[in-house]
Formats: sequence, C-alpha cells, structure tokens
Amino acid sequence: MSDELVYHTPVMLKESVDGMQIGSNDICVDVTFGGGGHSREIMSRLGKRGHLYSFDQDEDAEKNAPDDKRFTFVRGNFRFLHNFMRYYEVSSIDALLADLGVSGHHFDDETRGFSFRFDAELDMRMNKRGGRTAAQLLNTADEEQLATIFKLYGELNCSRKLAAAIIKRRTQSPLRRVSDLIEVCKPFCPPQREKKEMAKIFQALRIEINQEVESLKEMLTQAKELLKPGGRLVVITYHSIEDRIVKNFMRSGNIEGKIEKDFFGRTQSPFETQKVILPGDEEQQKNPRSRSAKLRIAIKNE
Repeated sequence: MSDELVYHTPVMLKESVDGMQIGSNDICVDVTFGGGGHSREIMSRLGKRGHLYSFDQDEDAEKNAPDDKRFTFVRGNFRFLHNFMRYYEVSSIDALLADLGVSGHHFDDETRGFSFRFDAELDMRMNKRGGRTAAQLLNTADEEQLATIFKLYGELNCSRKLAAAIIKRRTQSPLRRVSDLIEVCKPFCPPQREKKEMAKIFQALRIEINQEVESLKEMLTQAKELLKPGGRLVVITYHSIEDRIVKNFMRSGNIEGKIEKDFFGRTQSPFETQKVILPGDEEQQKNPRSRSAKLRIAIKNE
C-alpha cells in the first residue's frame, strides 16, 4: 500500500466507493486506475463472482495492478470504454467510478512536464506512446488556437496577450522546456497570484494535449448505455470545466445538458442524482489535492 500512496493518494476513497453500492457479484469499472487505491477498495467489496475492469493509458500505472482473477487492467483511454467492454464480452455493468484530473504521480514526476515545479521537457502526455507534446503544440499552433485553449481550459483573462507572447518568443527560439514556458508566462502572473495563474496555464495545456474534455464527454455517453437499470455512476471532479460537464450530464442525460420534460412539465432524465459531496476538513488536510474535489453520484433509472 505504501507504494500506491507514493504514486497517488486516492481522494474521498470511502465516500466514492460507498456511492458505487457494490454488490458481491457486480461487474464494476474504474476508468482512472492510477495508483490503484480506489480499485483495491472496490475489490475488497467484491465476491468471488464479481469483477473489476480498470482503465489507464499510462504505462506507469500498470505496475500497480493487483494479481487477482477478478481484476482486469485495461491499457487504454477511457474514451474507448464501449469498445474495450465489447472486447471483453461485457454488455452491461453495475457501477462505474471516474476520478478525473491528474494523479499525484504525474505532478511529482520531474521528467513529464506536468508541473511548473520542475524543469523538464514540455511533454504533458498521459500516454507517452503517441500524440503531440505540449512543446509541439506551443511551437505549431496559431495565435487564435492558443488564445482559445488558454481561455477555454484555463479561464485566463490574459489569454490573447499570452498567446501573442508565445508566438513572438518562438520566432526567436522554440519552447522546449518548462523553464522556457515559465519565462514567457511570468509577466502575466502577478507575484501574489503567480502559482495560481501558472497552474491555470499548465492545466489548459494539459487538458488540450490529452483531449480530456472530449474524452470525458465520450466516456459519460458510453457509461450511460452500459449501466444497467439501477446502475451507479460515480465521478470525482477537480475544476469547473469538467464539473460543469458532469453535473449537466447527470441532470439531463445528454452532453448538451438539454433538459427534456414530459407532457406534464416534469423533468425527464435517465438518472436520479444525489447531493454533491465535498471533502471534509480531515481529508483536505491529509490530501491537499482534494480541496477542489467534488463527488457526484447518479443512479440510472429503472
């Protein structure tokens, strides 16, 4: 367990797995395996005939996989949830857990470029096997694209000025390392808010590089189809962008968040939602990453 805690400390462990309401013979999915903390807790509640499928696209995470016949590690992006379940001949599931965002392991790995605390190559890919890096994005995207990314995913007021500064800098020399990006960004990050603003910039790039918003939307849509009547959808979010998507989806049953009503004006949704759960004081002190977390639970209607 100590190795897992170094890799990633699971957020709201008991609350989230309790929300899955796991039965002994349930078929469950953890789409964000990471250090395996949530998965191990799920496994502890499954009987001999239950099974857990855990997804992670990062090869580092696979090293944490438990050796158990009731467990299957899926090396892939959760946006391909339906395809992988079909491959394993699973037509429906009882519960699904998603702990969104980035694991502590990624932020603490000095070589991956996820954090502005370490000077490394600007990579930021969760799947190191393919896709463009943050450096490739910063050195090839046009000014409008960069401004949109910083505004949409970082909610930065200086998005256009920052994009222009990056374009100007790369005409002199390419941005290859974290230190190159920090140098360009510093004038737009007041000292009293430097860490928060820098975190938003890195968040925006990470979301774009890993296509996190698109992947989340695809996974949620597929989860709705896979869940049995009475099935539980449990999601932990960390920033307003993904939380808005999850909240609207659970409320409406569609990605657009469009509320449908019946003839009598009653809201129609395939889910019954529960009250959002926030981390307690003890959890926030023990695990700072949990401070921005929100736990949302929805049960698929019969």
